[in-house]
This record gives sequence, structure tokens and C-alpha cells, in this order.
Amino acid sequence: MKKTALEKRIKRNVIARKHTFFASCAPGLKTLLVNEINNLNIKSKKINIREGGVEFFGKIHDCYLANLHLRIPIRILMRIAEFKAENFSTLEEKLGKYDWELLLQKNAKLNFHVSTKKSRLYHTSAIAQRADAIISDKLLTHDNRLPNIKEDISHDIFIRAENDRFEISLDSSGDLLHKRGIKETTTHAPLRENLAWAVLLFTQFSKDDVLIDPMCGSGTFSLEASMFKQNIPPGFFRNFAFEEWQCFREEKWNYIKKHAQNKFESSIKKDIFASDIDGKAILACKKNLQKHDFNNIEIQKADFFTIIPEKFTTEKGVLILNPPYGKRIGNQQTLSSFYNEIGKKLEQDFKGWSVGIIMPEKHLLKNYNFQKSAIRSFYHGGLDIFLLTCIV
Repeated sequence: MKKTALEKRIKRNVIARKHTFFASCAPGLKTLLVNEINNLNIKSKKINIREGGVEFFGKIHDCYLANLHLRIPIRILMRIAEFKAENFSTLEEKLGKYDWELLLQKNAKLNFHVSTKKSRLYHTSAIAQRADAIISDKLLTHDNRLPNIKEDISHDIFIRAENDRFEISLDSSGDLLHKRGIKETTTHAPLRENLAWAVLLFTQFSKDDVLIDPMCGSGTFSLEASMFKQNIPPGFFRNFAFEEWQCFREEKWNYIKKHAQNKFESSIKKDIFASDIDGKAILACKKNLQKHDFNNIEIQKADFFTIIPEKFTTEKGVLILNPPYGKRIGNQQTLSSFYNEIGKKLEQDFKGWSVGIIMPEKHLLKNYNFQKSAIRSFYHGGLDIFLLTCIV
């Protein structure tokens, strides 16, 4: 079938060219993210660490790969334009120069996310209104009437202004990337999947390691570990915003997913052991495993302080602890006592294990004096939390 003029322009100006992409991530995880991007099959290895994340270069199909395979990022943006604008006339002129019709669907809703810092144009709503008018004008139908907007298709456009320099980006991810498309049920204050994966990496978790997840909640750590062991990409079971782009090529996307699926490694060996003292958490965890094949996870209701690792495995492995904190655990004295008891349990039954323990406060470290200890901080759920990794 003969290609239309629009299809030819899309191929020439979007698909065939390299673009700048930005993967945002939580503070403290940029090095992990750089390693992940380096492991992608992207020809261009030009990678730059920036404020808030990591910038990399590639073609549109590399954006597909990044969304499918990267476990650390929050979202992935495609850079559209960068320019200086000190007034609205310049802003409108610069925005109007880009061929938005090569990327955006004409029947989509446009959502603008604007932030400004030390710029003459500082009113975020006014910037969004001007941008909406200019981009919508570029998407006009031939009879100069805007098409009906369908609420189920939308594009998220990010506009960042600092010192009069504007950075325009298009979201390629849609839902934040920690949403793997698996968990239907969560427990109180679950750790996001990208942070859970970072915790596993900081404990040096590998595909050969046994994992015990004895305060599993809805099963985030166990699910991340199982997907990793079975070579299941974190984005395999979900959809992405780029699937609504004008330049999206379904046959290329299906090929990339099929190539990934051919590398799945199904396992019936139980090497991930999830448990929790809370029966509701166990039900949530089991429900999250129902739709997909996670046969290497064993789940049971149990109190961490009664667990004997030799009943699960003869190997030394990795233990991840995400204890309850805040109102769920009580006052400072109770919290300190609770973490002290955890330390005693580790010394008694988990000698030689690699351990990752999440703590709400740094002073709780005084309860532990293990080998190869390291402490890292994260921002989660409005709180600073701390991760202790060590060898017991």
C-alpha cells in the first residue's frame, strides 16, 4: 500500500531520526539507572546524568525498549524542544515551529504539566493556555474545525522553564513506571516497585539467590525478584502512552515484545519465600499472583520471629525486611525495641545472609553492628526512609 504524505513525513522526521530521552528517577538511584540503560540494546551509548534523572539518546524504538525493560525510572520523557523565551510572543513562535501533527493524535486530549523557576514567564496556567492554543492549532483538521476530543486518548506535555530557558517534553510512559500491570491489591503504604528493585540491587541480589521476604505485604519484593529471575520485563503486562503516538508502529512493538517473551525462563523451583503475620496481606499477595505464572514464589502466613530459614532452603541467600512503621508500630521506645528484636533474630538464625532492612529513622542503626554495612536514604510516601544493607 502506498504511503501517504503524512506517513512519509513521520518516517523521515520522527522514526528515522535520533531523539533525546529523559528517564526520571528517585534521588540516589541514578547510578543504578545508568547501568540499566547501558544494558539495553541501544546503539547510541551517549548517556548523561542530569538533575532528576538520566538523559540518553536513541530512536523511537529505543524508547519502546526503555519503557519495557527499565526497572528503576519513574517515567520516560521525549525531549521535543529547548529554547529561550522571555515573553509570550516568543514562546508561541517557538512552540509553533514543531510539527506536532507528526507525534500527536488529532482526537486526543492535551494535558499540560508546567513548572517555572526564576523566569519572566512564571504563570503556569497562562503558559499552559498559550501552549494548548498553539499546539491545538497545529492539529486542526483541513476544514479548520477541531475534531471531537475522545477522553480515552490523551497526551501529557511537560513544560519546564528555568532562567527563561524552556524545555518541552512529551511523556512516553503514561502511568508511572512503577506500575507493572500486575498488582491489583495493595496493603498499607506499600513500597513502590522501582524502589523495591533498587533495594534488591543494593543487597547484591542475583538470579542464583534464594530470597526470603518475611514481611511481604502485597508481595512487591517477591514479585520484582520473580520477574527478574524469569527474565520478564517490568513493562510486559501494561500499556504505554507511546502506543497513542502518531509515529507508533504496532508491528515493531509486537516484535520487541515477542523477542522479550522468547527469553522468558519459567521455573517451578521454589526459591522465593514470602510471608506475613497479617492474613489480609497474604490474601492480597496471593491475589496479585493469580493472573501470571509466578510458580517460584511460596507464600504462607507466618511471624518473622518464628521463621527458621533452614525449613525453606539449605542455601544462604538474601533477606529483605520492610517492617511496619509510623502509627502502625507505636511510640519511639516501642519502635527501637522492635528493631532491636529484629537484630537479635538475625544474629540467631540468619548468619551468613545478605540482608536489607528498611528503617524510618537513622538512629535505629545503633541496634546493628554487622559486616559490610551500608546505609542509604530514600524519599517515599512523604517520608525520608533509610536502607541498611549488611552481611549478618
